[in-house]
Amino acid sequence: MALPILLWAYASGPDAGLAGVPGEASCTDCHRSSGGTGNVTVSFAGGSTYTPGTKQHLVVTITDAAQRRWGFQLTARQAAGSSTQAGSFTPGSDGYTQLVCSQANFRSQVFGNGCATNGLPVQYIEHTQAGTRNGTTGGITFAFDWTPPTAAAGNVVVYVATLAANGDNSNNGDHTYTAKYTLTPASTTPAPSIAPAGVVNAASFQATVSPGSWVTIQGSNLAGSTRSWGSADIVNGALPTALDGVSAKINGKAAYVAYISPSQINVQAPADSAQGTVPVEVTYNGTTGVAGSVQLLPVSPAFFLWNGKYAVATRADYSLVGPAGLFSGATTVPAKPGDTVILWGTGFGMTTPAVAPGVVPPSATVANVANAVTVTIGNLPAQVWGAALAPGNAGLYQVALQVPAGAPDGDLAVITTVNGVSSPSGVVLSVKQ
Repeated sequence: MALPILLWAYASGPDAGLAGVPGEASCTDCHRSSGGTGNVTVSFAGGSTYTPGTKQHLVVTITDAAQRRWGFQLTARQAAGSSTQAGSFTPGSDGYTQLVCSQANFRSQVFGNGCATNGLPVQYIEHTQAGTRNGTTGGITFAFDWTPPTAAAGNVVVYVATLAANGDNSNNGDHTYTAKYTLTPASTTPAPSIAPAGVVNAASFQATVSPGSWVTIQGSNLAGSTRSWGSADIVNGALPTALDGVSAKINGKAAYVAYISPSQINVQAPADSAQGTVPVEVTYNGTTGVAGSVQLLPVSPAFFLWNGKYAVATRADYSLVGPAGLFSGATTVPAKPGDTVILWGTGFGMTTPAVAPGVVPPSATVANVANAVTVTIGNLPAQVWGAALAPGNAGLYQVALQVPAGAPDGDLAVITTVNGVSSPSGVVLSVKQ
């Protein structure tokens, strides 16, 4: 009679020791499986390797077309001894995962933050009740971080046991899946190297940036993986200063990392009152390379580009403005004289109200550019209706303007000026009567 109560309790997360480690138990010991055509996989930011002491992001994916409620438990152990913990876990910010730690003999265990202070030697990460997401069909993911041991511990084996349940609060008709992965210590990687003139404005590709603008850093050995930030990396609206062991500093201040790859990273420049040539550093897996440099100014206005020369432009309905056939599979139509279009850029400087770099602009707030913005199209002044940060998009500005009535047909030069600083030449807008 107590069994349904026990199963309901496990919706809040099972006891320690059910991840399938040799000599321990698994969720398959409790749930009666009636087959199943799903599976479980774990993706690791470091691939099949780990770097001692460097946190990496793990994602558990469970698929099963027939089921509607989900759970898991995962742990990491040294291959030389499966009873020896390897590193520690940090639950994701979405409330779907939690910690449980225990003595090796499971006579004492604790859930949650107490794992960091109570000295229990083995640690697991698992679902919470909210994480079971009852009613979600087809599959689900759990995301969290794992920090390997600070010193090389040889091979590490990750064990995971998962449950794809039918949601009837019994132990019948559920499907269980298990997997294990062996990670090897990463070989020593060379220091990140910034290419000569490799630090540029991400829109203009000129060597002038400003606080809050988007910055592209090019080089080699800048990262060991390729990815953009995800929702789990942005906590309470604060942008991350590191992704998968990659971070950057501009004039000694932490930048906000949006994209990483071995040859390029994109960051938002931090707040800074300095002007002139400043150093730029990239750190990967604890190793900082030789600094590059860039010109830092209060503003560095530039429009993002299509095909290297066309200003990224839309109409109010987000239809694309550009010469016909600019993109395969997408409709682009030139602007007409008198049309209102929106140009998209970065580096336009301070706003009212102020939005600090590293923060996602509130979607309900219009943050207008504090300084006057002017634009010419084909050397003709355009009527600027407004310039502001795009709500919900850090460092991305939108400039609404009217194409001059006298603008001729053709690819016309577009120049914007803010606080006495003009955007680079070579940018055009396609105009046609």
